[in-house]
Amino acid sequence: MDDTAVAGVAEAFPRVDGVLHCEEVPLPELVARWGTPLYVYSQGAIRERYRELDDALAPVPHLIAYSVKANGNLGVLRTLAELGAGCDIVSAGELHRALLAGIPGERIVFSGVGKTVYELAAGLRAGIYAFNVESEGELCALSDLACAMGTRAPVALRVNPDIDTPTPHAYTRTGHAATKFGIAAAKARGLYKIAAKMPGIRVRGIDVHIGSQILEVAPFRDALEYVLDLAHDLRQAEVELEFLDLGGGLGISYEGGERISAADWAADIVPAVAQTGLKLVVEPGRFLVGEAGALLTRVLYVKEGGGKRFVITDAGMNDLIRPSHYSGWHAVEPVASPGRERARVDVVGPICETGDFLALDREMELPKPGELLSIMTVGAYGFSMASQYNQRPRPAEVMVSGSDATLVRRRETMDDLVAAETEL
Repeated sequence: MDDTAVAGVAEAFPRVDGVLHCEEVPLPELVARWGTPLYVYSQGAIRERYRELDDALAPVPHLIAYSVKANGNLGVLRTLAELGAGCDIVSAGELHRALLAGIPGERIVFSGVGKTVYELAAGLRAGIYAFNVESEGELCALSDLACAMGTRAPVALRVNPDIDTPTPHAYTRTGHAATKFGIAAAKARGLYKIAAKMPGIRVRGIDVHIGSQILEVAPFRDALEYVLDLAHDLRQAEVELEFLDLGGGLGISYEGGERISAADWAADIVPAVAQTGLKLVVEPGRFLVGEAGALLTRVLYVKEGGGKRFVITDAGMNDLIRPSHYSGWHAVEPVASPGRERARVDVVGPICETGDFLALDREMELPKPGELLSIMTVGAYGFSMASQYNQRPRPAEVMVSGSDATLVRRRETMDDLVAAETEL
């Protein structure tokens, strides 16, 4: 291999003789078979990242409950299921996917602030490991439902420790008091005591999730300190616990810098958890799959106007909304690099919105119409947030393992756009 791609994803997407590959497969070959826009995932990268985290947590009993909302493709879920992963879900639809992928109920935790009675019942029928309960109302509804179904619901209360975590965007900070998430710290102890006496509830653990794309260990350490204090108080009150759930949030590198390492994170977390004798549950999403994905798109036109140069592609905010919604930064790489002049451009899509862009004011090799670009680090919150806005079918998804490439989701058709609708 004569050079590398973006730091952090070089092994998954190496550049060989000037052409980007996914593992051993040239990206142009994938486009020739399945067209653009096209999501491509490195199975090897997913496996490697899971094993890195699993090894780091080895000193304590643990469950890696992959956050399905990051990427719910069945191929991704089955890859993780084979490695022993569980799932963190936030809907009945995600529960359905997890079970289809072969992840058993006892490895599933159910999060989310607005679970419906239907979803609570589905979780109970599936025998999930725990519900992460986010309000007193949910706790009461779950107890009543479990009694009606002749069972007891295993729960952890998701506690809000009021930690304002430094994340790249306000929307990804979930641990401070002003968010909709979790139960206020001041109310947690009292609600645990109530839960322990409810006939349909089995208290099983404590849950906390402070945000997403966190690149420092300190916020996790602060959250753990709060959880350990709460666990101590609950044990003093004879409330039995089995696990501590520290949520997800481990960040990755989008711009080629250092990411948080599983070993560094675990060095601060694991020894403290080990002293409690409790099981550790974590809910990583983007940490496992983010760097394993790329979005391939073809340049349609290049034009100038208003002192700007626009590279117009066939992928847009309907395919990847992170740049528009979260101000997310993604590297944009020419699939074949001819070493031509560089220019400062806006990479934009075909959607009729000014907010439809993949990269703004980005210096890059100036492509020509018909050439391919690769949008990097999109394995998390890429396809999972895609839509049919402007009535554009969603892209296909491909999984690569070594020299093998498998279509794991076909491209949607025009008929798919109207398949769920009924005639008047």
